[in-house]
Amino acid sequence: MNNAMQPRTALSVNVNKVALLRNSRHLGIPSVTRAAQLCLQAGAQGITVHPRPDERHIRAQDVQELVAVMLAWPDREFNIEGNPFHNLMDFVRQVRPQQVTFVPDSEGQFTSDHGWRFPEDAARLQPLIAECKALGVRVSLFMDPLPDQMAAVQALGADRVELYTEPYAAAWGGPEQDAQLARYVQTAQAATAVGLGLNAGHDLNQDNLPAFVQAIPQLQEVSIGHALIADALELGYDATVAAYLKALEPRA
Repeated sequence: MNNAMQPRTALSVNVNKVALLRNSRHLGIPSVTRAAQLCLQAGAQGITVHPRPDERHIRAQDVQELVAVMLAWPDREFNIEGNPFHNLMDFVRQVRPQQVTFVPDSEGQFTSDHGWRFPEDAARLQPLIAECKALGVRVSLFMDPLPDQMAAVQALGADRVELYTEPYAAAWGGPEQDAQLARYVQTAQAATAVGLGLNAGHDLNQDNLPAFVQAIPQLQEVSIGHALIADALELGYDATVAAYLKALEPRA
């Protein structure tokens, strides 16, 4: 892929839902590694996994196999996300991905639904952030769109925040859309002001992405799984990744 043609905001494809479908049978299909390869071939700048302790989708073996896949794509990013107080740190120590995203999920949680809280979570997160950075791994914290929390994130030594975008996605097309988007704009400005990089993810799709990217020009990366994989069931990986990359392009 020609780097000059990359969109301003990078696309990391979360392949958890591919693993979830595979795990419903014992046939090994669809292949998580093949899905990742096809997304990378189509131009995705990264692959994301969220290996939960119960392995209901991504399994430990998947992480190792994806590491091997990513070796063939040295210019792309492997992002492992999850709760650092469960099984996440074992993967970070073994794999040393380009990025780790700390998410405050409970063990049996259906899906991520909130960010970290400060000062409540600060003391226990700080040594784990320091360990990741000593391993050469960029650290992003999953956060709600709360501007006054950004300085606390920066003080812990994290490199980025990933803004939890479900409230924006839920308001899309309704009367609260502009008010929700304004919360993210304000949080993005606060993050940038203290030197944090900016990621976003959760329920983003082809419809709501363009307005989000246009409003937040400092956005560096989005992580998208459910909507992208659902679209790929109809369109295929190549066309779907192309459509999301198009949705991420800066508008004049």
